[in-house]
Amino acid sequence: MSGPTTSEPEPCAQGDLVPGRRDEDTVEGTQSSHRMLGFSDALLSIIATVMILPVTHTEISPEQEFDRSMQRLLATRIAVYLMTFLIVTGAWVAHTRLFQVVGNIDDTLALLNLVCMMTITLLPYTFSLMVTFPDVALGIFLFCVCVITIGAVQSYLLMASVVFLPYVSKVASWCRDRLTGRVEPPAPHVEFFTLDLQEPLSKERVEAFSDGVYAIVATLLILDICADSVPDPKAVATDFGGSLLAALGARGPRFLAYFGSFATVGLLWFTHHSLFLHMRKATWAMGLLNALSLAFVGGLPLAYQQTSAFARQPQDELERVRVSCAIIFLASIFQLAIWTAALLHQMETLRPAVHFGGPEHTFMLAKLALYPCSSLLAFAATCLLSRFSTFIFHLTQIAVPLGFLLLRLGLRLTLAALSTLRGLAQPAQPRGEPDLHSPLLPEPC
Repeated sequence: MSGPTTSEPEPCAQGDLVPGRRDEDTVEGTQSSHRMLGFSDALLSIIATVMILPVTHTEISPEQEFDRSMQRLLATRIAVYLMTFLIVTGAWVAHTRLFQVVGNIDDTLALLNLVCMMTITLLPYTFSLMVTFPDVALGIFLFCVCVITIGAVQSYLLMASVVFLPYVSKVASWCRDRLTGRVEPPAPHVEFFTLDLQEPLSKERVEAFSDGVYAIVATLLILDICADSVPDPKAVATDFGGSLLAALGARGPRFLAYFGSFATVGLLWFTHHSLFLHMRKATWAMGLLNALSLAFVGGLPLAYQQTSAFARQPQDELERVRVSCAIIFLASIFQLAIWTAALLHQMETLRPAVHFGGPEHTFMLAKLALYPCSSLLAFAATCLLSRFSTFIFHLTQIAVPLGFLLLRLGLRLTLAALSTLRGLAQPAQPRGEPDLHSPLLPEPC
């Protein structure tokens, strides 16, 4: 089934904002929206991701245990982070819906979009105030004001500029022509702009937003390494006899946590890339599941902080391993849910290679199921063997990348073996006798 085709837009008068306008069709005063959309997607993905920082920087002193009160505080901050992430993602979806009907923009629309982006950039600050002072109403009030302002700017000002500015431009041109006495040819009729909430999201913008989240999460990991694992020169001189290598060796668990966390981010991006590579379009349900997956991907810096604390607080290893396994499981299980939602309408959403019975279907399913299964097994193993929780977690981090390398080879060998066994089980065809099941022979009358 081929994708939808679009017809060429009709020429229009100056000032119209018509969807699908090509760059060469732009007129004076308008320009293509592609670069502005790239800027907006990058900014929104950054804002959505950096809000995990107040959660990851939750202060837990070495003498303080990971007790019930600390678990409750961390769970509350994670819940608020998820809510805020979904708010930013909702703003991005509304932005995507709006510019699906806008091909070109003018200066007014570009400036209003900057006002909306500026308001969104204040959201992490109000979020930090809210989680730092949970008992003070001012932080919550500022957060709510920021969210309401984002909705007002995006839903009303931008929408008003798209819907009403073309009409205002038509009226202004008509009045100017009457006053100056010029006679202009009649301009084409201004079309009404409508938003279809059931229309698929732009697959390219979903991929761009998702890639931004994955890239920023990977960057936050190395920023934490730079902030926490660079030895102090005085400590190197006094505690390690001036040996920088010995000082870095003492921070080995943090580097191990970094490499494991980066491998997790990279492989989750790889499965996301493979999934969307075989997609034709993204439905609203798939977009919601993708947002939930990205929300937990944004929590992977928290998983890094938990696992890098093994050397400092070994008494809390079990709880920290379970938190990390839960974050990885939820980030990956929602990717598998995207795949399941796509299979429900596979003729419209997926390419034939990954349909039921397709040549890539089994491999795609195994690739998406690898992280949910491994994180779930690691969580269950820590419940049975709590003394070896750290060893189990690190073993899982090493085994999963190797599993990705061996997955395609194992599946190819298994499918080849099954094909060979199926061929041996079929009776041999007598020589010279035609194969009645051959598709080259005509159907019997």
